[in-house]
Amino acid sequence: MKKKRKHIIRQTLYRLLVFVLCIMAAVSIFYGIKGYRMYQDAISQMSIEEKVDMVRGEENYTRYSELPEFYIDAVISVEDHRFEKHPGIDPIAICRAAWTDIREESFAEGGSTITQQLAKNLLFTQDKMIERKVAEVFAAFDLEANYSKEEIFELYANTVYFGSGYYGIYAAAAGYFMKMPSELTDYESAMLAGVPNAPSVYSPDINMEAASQRAAQVLHSMVRNKVLTQEEVEGIQRKMLK
Repeated sequence: MKKKRKHIIRQTLYRLLVFVLCIMAAVSIFYGIKGYRMYQDAISQMSIEEKVDMVRGEENYTRYSELPEFYIDAVISVEDHRFEKHPGIDPIAICRAAWTDIREESFAEGGSTITQQLAKNLLFTQDKMIERKVAEVFAAFDLEANYSKEEIFELYANTVYFGSGYYGIYAAAAGYFMKMPSELTDYESAMLAGVPNAPSVYSPDINMEAASQRAAQVLHSMVRNKVLTQEEVEGIQRKMLK
């Protein structure tokens, strides 16, 4: 009798698992199709190549060689530390973000790579929709297939929003610090690397204290990812205070 009961329980759990997996597969297919259609619709209006050419033709477009190395390292560290290795998406970051969103019952963490953020900036709206996230994946693969990592980062730096009406690193450096991007200090670079995460919160024009706290988080991420030592970070912070 006990064996029969255990067998029934196992069968029930197995069927439930199969049912859940089928639902997940159906949802994935549904949003996969919607996302692909969104991607196709976006590039039918203007191809990625045309969008890239438009961005590169804008006044004050900043080349990769004109970006401070510290800024590059800071952005990669805090936004996408596997940027040089992944093919456009980072499955580890996606799984971590999905778990965080489920645990906190929100859609706050997206797990987007720099390539996906560039895809969003070039082709899509900023609205948080599941199908848009899927569309970003198709666009990210397209970008990675046709542009180098340096080109992708360069385009990202020129299209990302830094708050206070500043789009692109040139406008942000000039608007916040009255400098060319190449003239930014390490601390200023760290601050700008942190702003795009939440421009309305971390904009130095809105809340310098929050911007400074975010810069500290960026520097901490550089230590965590072994880009800087703690001693180097303390030296950067001391210079900022002088």
